[in-house]
Amino acid sequence: MQLVVPDILADACDLSTVLVALGLVLGLVLWLFGWVTHRFWVVMLTTMLAGIYGLYEAPAFRAHPLLASLLFAVTAGVLALAVVRVLAFAAGGLAGLLALHALAPSWNQPVVSFLACGLVGLLLFRVWMMALTSFTGTLLIAYSGLSLINRSGSVDVVTWTEQGEVLLNWMCALVATLGLVTQFLLDQRRSKKDRKSGKSSGPRELFLPFPLGGWGLRLQRRAG
Repeated sequence: MQLVVPDILADACDLSTVLVALGLVLGLVLWLFGWVTHRFWVVMLTTMLAGIYGLYEAPAFRAHPLLASLLFAVTAGVLALAVVRVLAFAAGGLAGLLALHALAPSWNQPVVSFLACGLVGLLLFRVWMMALTSFTGTLLIAYSGLSLINRSGSVDVVTWTEQGEVLLNWMCALVATLGLVTQFLLDQRRSKKDRKSGKSSGPRELFLPFPLGGWGLRLQRRAG
């Protein structure tokens, strides 16, 4: 599997410098502050996809395209944060089910496997979101950075990408892992500062008494 695809990189090199620089900045923000800003990205991405879906599928619903797009976008944006946990449960359950089927074909308990892996996906929601945003940011940085290097004319980055596939994959994996660790440390530091300053605004998180080293199941509770 090649993370930086030469064909996509060639198309990225044809973009304007402003768009490439914007992609680089966006990648850095995702890589460094993905968990802190994940609510914004989830709502924005869900709203955009729902709006595009409503625009293209409006004839099937016998509605005006702009009206259908607007209603789909607003509804998806409002429900995004509530549905994302359900999606995390379903994604964790499905991924675990496929992994168990590949590793232990004789294990014939699909319902138990799906539910157990789905719960694990919920318990590790923060870790998975950090990993996802770090990986996405790493890819944006790679494509944007290589596109900027290509503009200097000193290196043909498309050819180099084809020749150094393995090295580039390992570099992306290392940078993504570093981003995950950085986000985790920043989140721990921010949590300690909030506890010291006694902040109580916003929803509080109630930990169930599971021995999961601080990553236990969290229940949202309103302040006051």
